[in-house]
Amino acid sequence: MRFQIASRVCLSITLLAAGLVGAGCGYSSDRNQVFRTTNSNTDRVRTVALDIFESREFRRDLELQLTEALAKEIESKSPFKLAKKDRADTVITGKVLEVRQGTIGRDFAQVRPRETAATVVVSFQWKDLRTGEILVDRPRIVQTVDYIRPVGEGFHHAMQRAMDRLAERIVETMESDDW
Repeated sequence: MRFQIASRVCLSITLLAAGLVGAGCGYSSDRNQVFRTTNSNTDRVRTVALDIFESREFRRDLELQLTEALAKEIESKSPFKLAKKDRADTVITGKVLEVRQGTIGRDFAQVRPRETAATVVVSFQWKDLRTGEILVDRPRIVQTVDYIRPVGEGFHHAMQRAMDRLAERIVETMESDDW
């Protein structure tokens, strides 16, 4: 009798645990459930062309860093595939509008900046090439990152972190239902 009760309790616990694992606590591996994948005409959006971002700054390769980071983010975190512009459903274009640096903290003994903030301002637009509909238009996205020079962090590393974060934010706007 005790054996039957113990086995039923074990079976119940096992089924409960399997149910929780199967439910996944709300997590879904299907990226189509998170991203809106149709335009206003309910045409399915499957591919994205990515133009190299333009730059108003005189700093080298920032637009290339952002374009590369965005391509990686789209491929890894969205249901969309990258394609050439003549075969794509949509296109993303954008500009690096401004890059600023500012000192947050100083080393007063050596009279040098200790911690610095780098700020990048970009704009981008996501357009459906089949209908001409603008899916997302963000005229200004601001991203700031801090870096500490005495520990070997430099402007280049800060810009890479800023571009990676901007790429994440752009892909996050592609998830939104309020295009």
